[in-house]
Amino acid sequence: MKLAINTAEMPIGVAGLGLMGCSISTAFLMAGHPVIAVASLPIDLEHALERITAHLTRSKAEGLLHKEPAEYLKGLVITDDFKKLAPCRIVVECTIENLDIKKSVYEKIEAAIAPDAIIGSNTSAIPISILQSHVKHPNRFFGLHWTEPSHTTRFLEIICGEASDIKLGEWLYDLSYYWQKEPTLVKKDIRGFIANRLMYAMYREAFSLVEGGYATVEDIDRACRNNTGIWMTLVGVFRWMDLTGVPAYHTVMKDLFPTLCNSTEVPKLIDDIVKAGGKGVANAHGFHEYTPEEAKLWEETYVEFSYEIRRLAQKYPADVVKRKLKGKQEPGDTGF
Repeated sequence: MKLAINTAEMPIGVAGLGLMGCSISTAFLMAGHPVIAVASLPIDLEHALERITAHLTRSKAEGLLHKEPAEYLKGLVITDDFKKLAPCRIVVECTIENLDIKKSVYEKIEAAIAPDAIIGSNTSAIPISILQSHVKHPNRFFGLHWTEPSHTTRFLEIICGEASDIKLGEWLYDLSYYWQKEPTLVKKDIRGFIANRLMYAMYREAFSLVEGGYATVEDIDRACRNNTGIWMTLVGVFRWMDLTGVPAYHTVMKDLFPTLCNSTEVPKLIDDIVKAGGKGVANAHGFHEYTPEEAKLWEETYVEFSYEIRRLAQKYPADVVKRKLKGKQEPGDTGF
């Protein structure tokens, strides 16, 4: 980490307080930032404080906080007034994937913040170059793509659009270590960025295997959990090939790649579920069958898992081997 800053002196704004906006706000509070959280929907004003408090309370119980949740909450302002974003050095937009809505939010953000303050979007679907074409200062606009729950996971993609200042992107990259992230800096904009492009390629093949009658939904999930899911927390795809023998993959690719699904259509399996109103565990209607009780318990179990896997992942940061070679960790290092 190259930066030496006092996060308590760097206010950060979050615009949009749905599920992810609340967990992103929590991540910033845990890092010591004052947070100005703007609710773009009235219902979010009702639930945001409860959600963020619950995240902090659970994080304290899991040993992730050095102070009581109330101390972190002192740094939180929840409002529907965009003008209160004025002191923020960074503002992260967390609204739905609708360009018109995002454009409206950016206008309100830019009317409040300084010309050199950074705007980040948590979009996972809209290219950053498109979004930054709708702001006054596109050089200070980036994608900041988190995953849920944002306050426990190591994942963060920092995406540069065509007009983004790469130096600011590198500054965000360094700063994100204060947020307990192992960031990825995407220097060239591409739809879906890195993680989603990798994951959706796997999703597409999974649909193809089920719809082709090769395996059931349950079997596909089981294969993923017990193979890919075992090693991916430790290493990524390239180091996995290094660990298990590069030439073997070269041999398999020649014969396997031509047989993989390359459809550009939305799979019928997911299309049918969505058209029938299915949202997954959110309404107990997804690829698997759920009773309402099972759906709720799956949500709770995922939260439990996110803390447990965080503890394990902290033992194996990206530079774990270099640290072992040095024979020690820096004082106060958390493993990220």
